[in-house]
Amino acid sequence: MKKLMLIALIFTGIGMSAQNAEFGLKGGLNYGATGDYETFNDASGDFVNSFNGDNKAGFHAGIFAQFEIIGIFLQPELMYTELNTEYSEFDYKVSKLDAPVLLGLNILGPLNIKAGPSFQYILKNELEKTELEIGDVENDITVGYQLGAGLDLGRLGFDVRYEGAFTENTAFGLNETAQENFSIDSRPSQWILSLSYSL
Repeated sequence: MKKLMLIALIFTGIGMSAQNAEFGLKGGLNYGATGDYETFNDASGDFVNSFNGDNKAGFHAGIFAQFEIIGIFLQPELMYTELNTEYSEFDYKVSKLDAPVLLGLNILGPLNIKAGPSFQYILKNELEKTELEIGDVENDITVGYQLGAGLDLGRLGFDVRYEGAFTENTAFGLNETAQENFSIDSRPSQWILSLSYSL
């Protein structure tokens, strides 16, 4: 959490020197899945199986700022995100804070493109529709990436982005009945559709 606060302070300083600054609210839908669900033999520790999760819809909501300098803009955001992935044996629900930091360029009228790193901080991860339990994720903060395009129509903005992962962020669990360890990669691959409003 301290790292996210440091990021916010850096962008506040950038905003003070920017030619044009905007602040606003945004929210929308995300569609995707977390990473592989893998099982391991409890006795030997050997890998057994790997399963992909089914894509499902989630949502996000939060705040953003946009600082324009010489026609190029920097757009940091702080989003609360919920994503639910369906695996064969259970659903895996993740609640997290996302802090993308995107560099963008207006390319044609209201159309823009943007890309950059996305920091993820897991608030809660849990299994549903099962008696199995999952532990905490391996790393508190991980970095992925986002890239996409946006459309600005006055105070309203529309975004479509793809988010991917640079590395996995594993959470481990134990199937006590089968005596079989398992792990899930909490880092999602997803499409993000957003509506924003500049204050």
